[in-house]
Amino acid sequence: MTKIKTQKLDFSASGIIAKKRDGKKLTHEEIRWFIDSLTSGDIADYQMSALLMAIYLNGLDKKETASLTDAMLYSGEVVQFEGNDVIDKHSTGGVGDKASFILAPIAAACGVKVPMIAGRGLGHTGGTIDKVESIKGFKTSLTLKEFKNRLNKDGLVLIGQTKTIAPADKKIYALRDVTATVESIPLITASIMSKKLAEGASGIVMDIKTGSGAFMSNMKDAKALAKSLRDTASRFDKRMLTMITDMNQPLGNAIGNSLEIIESIETLKGNGPKDLTDLSVQLAGGMIYLAGKAKTLKEGNAKAQAAIDNGSALKKFKEMIKKQGGDDKVVEDYTRLPVAKEKLEVLATKSGYVSKVECKNMGLHCVSLGGGRKKAEDAVDFGVGLIINKKIGDTVKKGESLVTIYYHAKQKNLVGKIAAEIIANDVTISKTKATTPKSLVYEIKENK
Repeated sequence: MTKIKTQKLDFSASGIIAKKRDGKKLTHEEIRWFIDSLTSGDIADYQMSALLMAIYLNGLDKKETASLTDAMLYSGEVVQFEGNDVIDKHSTGGVGDKASFILAPIAAACGVKVPMIAGRGLGHTGGTIDKVESIKGFKTSLTLKEFKNRLNKDGLVLIGQTKTIAPADKKIYALRDVTATVESIPLITASIMSKKLAEGASGIVMDIKTGSGAFMSNMKDAKALAKSLRDTASRFDKRMLTMITDMNQPLGNAIGNSLEIIESIETLKGNGPKDLTDLSVQLAGGMIYLAGKAKTLKEGNAKAQAAIDNGSALKKFKEMIKKQGGDDKVVEDYTRLPVAKEKLEVLATKSGYVSKVECKNMGLHCVSLGGGRKKAEDAVDFGVGLIINKKIGDTVKKGESLVTIYYHAKQKNLVGKIAAEIIANDVTISKTKATTPKSLVYEIKENK
């Protein structure tokens, strides 16, 4: 592990903020000084927030993005592993996106070493760490030494961002969530790559979401982000596979921390929703391919599916829970998870076909129930959430359940309002059947 320090340079925070506010380009030294000063505590959160907004409004060019990634990467320690089979996956975030819990044990079961340093909820999207911490006892706060040892020994480890891995990103990540600066290609690029490069992965599979429930709501922005990430990976001699995938409705059926863990386990048992299963298999297949465990993506996908079919992926997931101090009995007994006891069925008011599901709104409903954060310091409720019972293209009869809401008794009034919004705005029922994409994966590209 190495930590790189730079010489002290004399700049002013307000001067750098004003420069970017006015649309001018920042130098490598200015960016490095600002990030180093943030990490050391010499720059306040409100100053970083101001720079984030200036970047959000005026952007960063390729050189500035590279400098920001460098500064965030070397704000802490950098882990190194031997071999080319250390592969991670990252998603830009979506509603109901619990694929990491499925693809990681699949890939590990196929001989890939999977180091996952994951984040918490961001905006309307759920966080991998929040979800896995709904498993009682699961320890996500490991030291880097423990992280390395666990990966080398077991081939799979899942932790939250440490104080020493890209600490600047940890501060910036929390600020972006509460300052409406999430949807920025250079900020997303620097955040993702600083963590992934610092954790020692030799290759990365990137799941870039596009659609109404994604931060990249259109294909143009998704492709621009994919290219930005591939360019950054190439600059560090890392292999990367980018997949642009659909997020016009929630992935799978479950939204909410414990509910998503249950759906992940069901998927590993071979009982998961088709969209979630198919995407997880393709992402895991990409990891298997990058690790050199398959000669082609098609072969990687076949090996990934086999790991579900033969039970080896589920076994690997259960092992990870146990090794990290969690209650591995949840795999057989879902009552050991903190699922809210109250349920409300949101019923269709007419018959027809589901033609639209307002994906982002569904995520925001979960946040309003307490399943996500409105402020950085908010605690997360593991038990609340929603189950989407009817998805785009499905036939629905009047009186059938569209959505099941899991809540606490004290939230009865709030749940009534959410149900009314779902009926009025969030689930559209039409007379004609809507067309859905044949595959959730729109584009796959590899950097060379």
